[in-house]
Amino acid sequence: MQIIKLNATHSTNLYLKDLMNKRSMDDLSIVVADSQTLGRGQMGTTWESEPLKNLTFSILKKLNSDLFTDPFLVNICVSLAVFKALKSLNIPDLRVKWPNDIMSGHFKVCGILIENNFSGSRMLSSVIGIGLNVNQEKFLNLPNVSSLRLLTGSVFDLDELLRLLQHALKDSFMNIEQKGIEVIWEHYESILFRKDKPSTFTDVNGHMFMGFIRGVSFQGKLVVALEDGILKEYNMKEINLLY
Repeated sequence: MQIIKLNATHSTNLYLKDLMNKRSMDDLSIVVADSQTLGRGQMGTTWESEPLKNLTFSILKKLNSDLFTDPFLVNICVSLAVFKALKSLNIPDLRVKWPNDIMSGHFKVCGILIENNFSGSRMLSSVIGIGLNVNQEKFLNLPNVSSLRLLTGSVFDLDELLRLLQHALKDSFMNIEQKGIEVIWEHYESILFRKDKPSTFTDVNGHMFMGFIRGVSFQGKLVVALEDGILKEYNMKEINLLY
């Protein structure tokens, strides 16, 4: 499990994908950067990170199992891995905000961007980008963002934390082979942020509405119970949770 360390790069996901085009890479190889100038989040958002204070890295996961026919299953494995690793550090009130933001209370501490490689309909591998706020103490104009240091008062060793996450990711993908998809899916749903709580959303037209998160469909869509009791499924571009 190779770890490649960089002082700076535009994007660890882009750097890792470029390496994959040039040479064979081992499963769970990691590219980690002290500074990432074009860090990306879901749907084209940017990920801001103070150099040398946080973890910004990408990891290659080769998918040799026939279980991985649905890209959202990769998302679940990665979300559960980060959740488990942070829980072992006693980070309080952890939840996963669909699809894969890691929350502590109402504060976001980790963002995940997954890019999958296909051959026809078969998934061959995933490049998993993770941005984890670790020792940063100030976040300008980001009121709902925090770090492990702010949440616990402790300073964390970035190298040790990277190895913890690497092993957690390995274990998470092994668990699906041992426990099956349904068990893993149920665990993911059980830790969803604001599950079964009255919540406010906006749709693609900016209209606000109330609902209750009930789970996630096997297509990866968020299942919301509306005020009239009807269950409706939404993809990422169709709904935004306001809290």
